[in-house]
Amino acid sequence: MDDRAGARRPRADRSREGGQLISPSHSKPPLAAFSARERRLIAPLGTPLAVQRFLNRLPYNEEPGGRATLRSFRGVVRHGCAHCLEAALFAATTLEQHGYPPLVLSFESIDRLDHVIFVYRRGTRWGSIARSRDPGLHGRKPVFATPRALALSYFDPYIDFTGQVTGYAVIDLRSLGTYDWRLADTNVWKVERMLLEYPHRRITGSARRVKMLRARYRAFRRRFGRKPLFYSGRERWTEIPSEFGR
Repeated sequence: MDDRAGARRPRADRSREGGQLISPSHSKPPLAAFSARERRLIAPLGTPLAVQRFLNRLPYNEEPGGRATLRSFRGVVRHGCAHCLEAALFAATTLEQHGYPPLVLSFESIDRLDHVIFVYRRGTRWGSIARSRDPGLHGRKPVFATPRALALSYFDPYIDFTGQVTGYAVIDLRSLGTYDWRLADTNVWKVERMLLEYPHRRITGSARRVKMLRARYRAFRRRFGRKPLFYSGRERWTEIPSEFGR
């Protein structure tokens, strides 16, 4: 199994069920609900690019010791690291305070190593923010006409030893109602369950093309021992973390 994104792996520990209810509604919390440290962090992160750059500098949450996590914005700030779904929640909470709706796009994969990104619209065009252990699964510039076109830009970089995108869904996190996915002090597993249960639209690719992409990926990894950056359409990517900037 490759160490691709691992957004929704089997979880080792769900004993601390987070997500206390917030009141009175599922609207965004007021700034007063955030700590002074959190408010200082949110203030300069008013654009998707600013948030992407922040996440690029943030260490990836490797969940050491095999102890799975699904931290809220507050948990990410406290621990100083994030995996892909935690990064999406961080972006959604931060940019909601600057007027963006808290939308995420969920990918399904044949190997059940799914990926979740924050998505937004600028005018009529869609872009994204993401954190991953793969260079090609980070953010996209707001140049895509539809969420499906945006999702398709991830198809090729998703191909590795075992992965292949099979579906996508755009979900408004406000559909969770009063569940506190933003500021909970404990793990917010209900977000993961909701994404797993949500109907996804199908994405397909020709078997021949997928076989070619997988063979190319394997050959590159055998030769160079690192993950490739040979994908077309890179001009539509946002900046990627410096660890991949070879």
